[in-house]
Amino acid sequence: MSGVEELCVKPATWEIPEHEVFELKHREKDYCLCIFVINEGGRLLKQLDRLLPYSDDVDVIVADGGSTDGSTNHRVLREKNVRTLLVKTGLGKLSAQMRMAFAYALEQGYQGIVAMDGNNKDDPAAVPSFVHGLREGFDHIQGSRFVEGGRAIRTPPFRLLGIKLFHAPLISAAAGFRYTDTTNGFRAYSPRLLLDDRVAPFRSIFTTYELHWYLAIRAPRLGFSVTELPVTREYPASGPTPTKVRFPGGHLHMLRKLMEVCFHRLDPHSRG
Repeated sequence: MSGVEELCVKPATWEIPEHEVFELKHREKDYCLCIFVINEGGRLLKQLDRLLPYSDDVDVIVADGGSTDGSTNHRVLREKNVRTLLVKTGLGKLSAQMRMAFAYALEQGYQGIVAMDGNNKDDPAAVPSFVHGLREGFDHIQGSRFVEGGRAIRTPPFRLLGIKLFHAPLISAAAGFRYTDTTNGFRAYSPRLLLDDRVAPFRSIFTTYELHWYLAIRAPRLGFSVTELPVTREYPASGPTPTKVRFPGGHLHMLRKLMEVCFHRLDPHSRG
């Protein structure tokens, strides 16, 4: 048993949403890729096809928020080389799915976790570089389309301005580390970061989008090793923009959560 596996018995204090676990194959790799989905339809299946060339690098875990569109059919996922399907049945949205997936990955003893949205906007060609970064000792890796080698294809102008003029500067100021692409869900995390009591990500206060931002801020503030790696994020040439955030209510909720994270209101009390 590795040191990671010895540390990863789930503490009773972890708050994990109710969920179901469907293991479609045995663990094969040291690292895993957690893909977060809910009713992504054909976008998820196309993304899984694009991931097949990188199957030597990661076991794929699909963390489903409760899809009803048939895209997480077990037979199809098995054919697409998915190792495990997790289906959240309890409360919460993306951050609850993250808690569910990260807890499972840690219990399984993975040495690092890559995270990606399941809407086929991210080019999985960057997966090996994330795994390499984890092997090199980075604890929090942020994918960025704005660093050298990254590509932003058809990013809606409103989103582009929001990232560059508002979101990234706020997260960077709170973190004490300059990030360039803080809304990008293509990231990676070490067990060392996720298991630290001063981070404590397995709390039910994380329900929507705030856990990604919280970890991006908390990691450099606590002295963990942080970097950005180039990625490609491509929005569709036609049709609606893939998003789960609805205007105006969703954006106002995100703004409130962003302020809570940036002002450190979600930090563990008395933990430093």
